[in-house]
Amino acid sequence: MAAYVIAEIEITDPENYKAYTQAVPATIAAYGGRFIVRGGAAEVLEGDWPAQRRVILEFPSVDAARAWWDSPEYEGPKAQRKAASKGRLILLEGFDG
Repeated sequence: MAAYVIAEIEITDPENYKAYTQAVPATIAAYGGRFIVRGGAAEVLEGDWPAQRRVILEFPSVDAARAWWDSPEYEGPKAQRKAASKGRLILLEGFDG
């Protein structure tokens, strides 16, 4: 069953965050993941959504998403993201209905 990583990001260092965005796609692809949403326009329909950037990743399974998150390939980019932004990330299991 598919799994999704959803991120809400506030960029604090645009230059270093841009370097992160260039480094991370190969790490995601290596674990069977792909971008569903990567920034782009957003329209708030209800509630408060203060984040500047939203990202949704799809992986073939929770195990694949967790393997990417914990991988040596993502270790460096993850540290770079944390240094260049503040965010909230969540891993969700997809619906098999």
